[in-house]
Amino acid sequence: MRVLVTGGAGYIGGTVVRTLLQAGHDVTVYDNLCHSRHEDVAEGCTFILGDLADKKLLTETLANGKFDGVMHFAALIEAGESMKRPDIYFRNNTASSLTLLECMHATETNKLVFSSTAACYGEPRRTPIEEDDPLDPTNAYGESKLLVEQMLRWFHTQLGLRYASLRYFNVAGAIDGYGEAHEPESHLIPLILDAALGVRESIKVFGQDYPTKDGTCVRDYIHVQDLADAHLLALASLERQGRAIYNIGNGQGFTVREVIASVQRVTGRTIKVLEEPRRPGDPAVLVASSAKIQQELGWQPKFAELDTIVATAWAWHQQLRSV
Repeated sequence: MRVLVTGGAGYIGGTVVRTLLQAGHDVTVYDNLCHSRHEDVAEGCTFILGDLADKKLLTETLANGKFDGVMHFAALIEAGESMKRPDIYFRNNTASSLTLLECMHATETNKLVFSSTAACYGEPRRTPIEEDDPLDPTNAYGESKLLVEQMLRWFHTQLGLRYASLRYFNVAGAIDGYGEAHEPESHLIPLILDAALGVRESIKVFGQDYPTKDGTCVRDYIHVQDLADAHLLALASLERQGRAIYNIGNGQGFTVREVIASVQRVTGRTIKVLEEPRRPGDPAVLVASSAKIQQELGWQPKFAELDTIVATAWAWHQQLRSV
């Protein structure tokens, strides 16, 4: 297949691009490199430097590429930042996604896999969360993605768009030669690994009074390769189904302190912890049920153990910081 990947120079998008190439697909990456570098673009793909707001360039790209499908990762992703700057999240995540949908419709490109988020659920009513649970985001990031999901539904029913929306939980780990390297970094596991390497002095834990086993937030960690595999299955499924929504997670929840303990086991290093107040918009527990995608598409996580996920991230992180 010929696939356009927006945000394909990022951590998740870049892993999916490499998985697509390995599977023999023809891949074009469309990215403005606002949070990535040109060297992050995988060898073997076509690269277009562009912003989703550039309707002319995006339309030309879709028209010339004659793509079988689009995978849409391009977005701002920091929940905390979204509470301080909701304007840029709705502009970059929601409005730019509408531009993409308009351009896809204009060029008769009708298959899309959308990078959604567990933040659409907000504070869950039950654990593990299932796809038909209430959607009530507690931060602007989650709201900006939920608005895209709502647009997708209407583009499907009224304009024939075939789409799969994948709601991720926390993504971590690395594949051989490629992993997580945000600048600035805000994700928990790479921050702790930086502390293990001495790049930073300590790790901050936000909130110690959540209703969890040790008072810190609980999250479901999915390995980035397992997530990439789910994307390929979802794209292929659009040949036989017009609309799908799937949670992607490994079904296990770990507190922040348990993640820190895992890093200490894997690295053999002691991590200094600073306790900070809660951040606004952070739900106490987010754990996914991935039963639906397992039953319908046969997806199974290959890296379900936290220490295994951390070990792959640690191998990459050491390589990254030694460059």
